[in-house]
Amino acid sequence: MSILALIMIILAYLLGSISSAVLICRMCQLPDPRQQGSKNPGATNVLRVGGKAAAVGVLVSDILKGMIPVWFSYYLGIEPLMLGFIGVAACLGHIYPIFFHFKGGKGVATAIGTMAPIGFDLTGMLMATWLITFFTTRYSSLAAIVTTLLAPFYTWLVKPQYTIPVAMLSCLIIFRHYANIKRLIDGSEPKVKSKSQAKHH
Repeated sequence: MSILALIMIILAYLLGSISSAVLICRMCQLPDPRQQGSKNPGATNVLRVGGKAAAVGVLVSDILKGMIPVWFSYYLGIEPLMLGFIGVAACLGHIYPIFFHFKGGKGVATAIGTMAPIGFDLTGMLMATWLITFFTTRYSSLAAIVTTLLAPFYTWLVKPQYTIPVAMLSCLIIFRHYANIKRLIDGSEPKVKSKSQAKHH
């Protein structure tokens, strides 16, 4: 491993450790997403506790946390396998943030961000899979799991040299959704309603 790759892995972890959900909720004077709803500091839970605008801000920020270090590393000429480790580092930062007591989100948006530099075709397939699954089922977790499982296959179709790094990311995200998988199987996983929808129920 080169010194440059090691530096980018550390920087990716530190960038990933910045919790967009917590900071945006503080700026918007919303409840702490770690204390409300599913207690997960991610876009889906911010949608529950703070509405659509805050959730979109979190989603975009979380995607950029993954995209920026991988894209920058790509232009520095770092090899595909190391780009995979840089992507994993960004996701580990999001999941186990050093700045927020190692209690973070599920890493889905950040993982999509790390895969985005592979190509818009891959990003489009990932986003389409997530959206179709989500709007069909209203389960954010199921949409994430299905998208994550298909990501290595999509990558193999588009740019096979990135299949192993993407598969590494997929394993990490599936592991992080272990509790959601259990709830989906036993029927206790909650469907997603926004703050405005919840008020009408």
